[in-house]
Amino acid sequence: MSVFSFLCSLFGCAQSTDYPFESLGVDEFEKVIADTAVVRLDVRRADEYEEGHIAGTILIDVTKDDFKEIALQKLPKDKTIALYCRGGNRSKKAAKILTEEGYKVVELSKGYMSWKSAGKPVTKE
Repeated sequence: MSVFSFLCSLFGCAQSTDYPFESLGVDEFEKVIADTAVVRLDVRRADEYEEGHIAGTILIDVTKDDFKEIALQKLPKDKTIALYCRGGNRSKKAAKILTEEGYKVVELSKGYMSWKSAGKPVTKE
């Protein structure tokens, strides 16, 4: 075990491995979605989406019973899915569902509100 690994295990600085997907901060998420091959997914409710969202996103509400069915129909498995919700809880649920189905997923750890608070671009279109 390296000294760095040992210190991280003692002080909790190692990245959490609780999730089978990457959970990213705003700046890292922005870098990922700059790649036009990455599919942007908003998993909030339609009313939340209409109030504002990250440009170029697909909306699939994770709280609906048919989330997985719709996601399997609409999302390509050969591309990275970058998803978010309002505050980070629903996106983790969606990310878990999608990774279990074989998708490569990254999620915005603290959600749309952190994106908006950081002054990142949003749209209502």
